[in-house]
Amino acid sequence: MQYGVGVEYALHCLVYLIDIPSKESVGIKDLAEFQGLSETFLSKVFGKLSKAGIVSSVPGVKGGYKLSKSPEEISFWDVVEAIEGPKPIFQCKNIKDNGYVYREGCCSAPSFCTINLVMLAAEEKMRDDLRSKTLLWLHEELNRVLPKQIREETRNFFSKSSK
Repeated sequence: MQYGVGVEYALHCLVYLIDIPSKESVGIKDLAEFQGLSETFLSKVFGKLSKAGIVSSVPGVKGGYKLSKSPEEISFWDVVEAIEGPKPIFQCKNIKDNGYVYREGCCSAPSFCTINLVMLAAEEKMRDDLRSKTLLWLHEELNRVLPKQIREETRNFFSKSSK
């Protein structure tokens, strides 16, 4: 199982937007520059976040993106689902229905796949955990674990770019 790097970049970018005043926004150019990646890639990520209602775009020369919801309303799962889509990680192909028992006509009705049920239950536990972690939680956790200077320099970079 692997989520694309877009999820990680999205979470980083979203946490940077928390400290931006509500009437301001941050441009893709600045977000991409800060993280050292292409504007094109990040534009695609933000297109998905916008479509999911997590961010909203602000048009114009000083335009960019800002959070559409409060940080406590945006969970890690919201971001994962916006970037990766809603389909389950495990894709059951019902291969058991191709086995000898079904080919020989011993059983006429396909049964539920126990493996699929276990995998889906495990995924639901993971989603629940990701739903319990919000951008506000991440913001507070970063304030706790990162050196104060790094947090201040990050805030300064984006406060300058949003004006």
